[in-house]
Amino acid sequence: MNFSDPKSNVLQMGLRDGMKVADIGAGTGHFSIAAAAVVGNSGRVYAIDVQEDLLKHLKDSAERMHKRNIETIWGNAEKVGGTKLRDQSVDAVIVSNVLFQVEHKEDFVREVKRILKSGGKLLVVDWAGAYGGMGPSPHHVVSEHVAEELFITGGFYKAKDFRAGAHHYAIVFTAP
Repeated sequence: MNFSDPKSNVLQMGLRDGMKVADIGAGTGHFSIAAAAVVGNSGRVYAIDVQEDLLKHLKDSAERMHKRNIETIWGNAEKVGGTKLRDQSVDAVIVSNVLFQVEHKEDFVREVKRILKSGGKLLVVDWAGAYGGMGPSPHHVVSEHVAEELFITGGFYKAKDFRAGAHHYAIVFTAP
């Protein structure tokens, strides 16, 4: 199976050494680990998830890989303030394979906007469709068009889009 490649996808955001990145819905941490490698020891990655067991797994993986710039946060991005990060505290946000699970999408967009610095980058990667048991069920898929509309309505500017593997789309937005 050809899944999205976190390293090549995060490079599309223009991350640099020393940046602070929030990976919302970090899961087992593929994107957190890829971003941590790019932002280096002077940067920081905040891996945020509602599932504590996934964060523990991510923390263990990061320690094994000597990635000391990843901080795990148990939080809920569907509530304003739920990521536990300060207003405009991060340079970039990653939202990968999360939108199809988000119930309160407008609040989610508000929380992303709240933590992201003006001019900061947002990378949205999600399933392009339902693939017979792989990925979300058909009625949970958030299409690229719907995702784009959601964040533009929330005040973001679309910078570019690209294919993020055989089954995923990706959109990079800039915060106002």
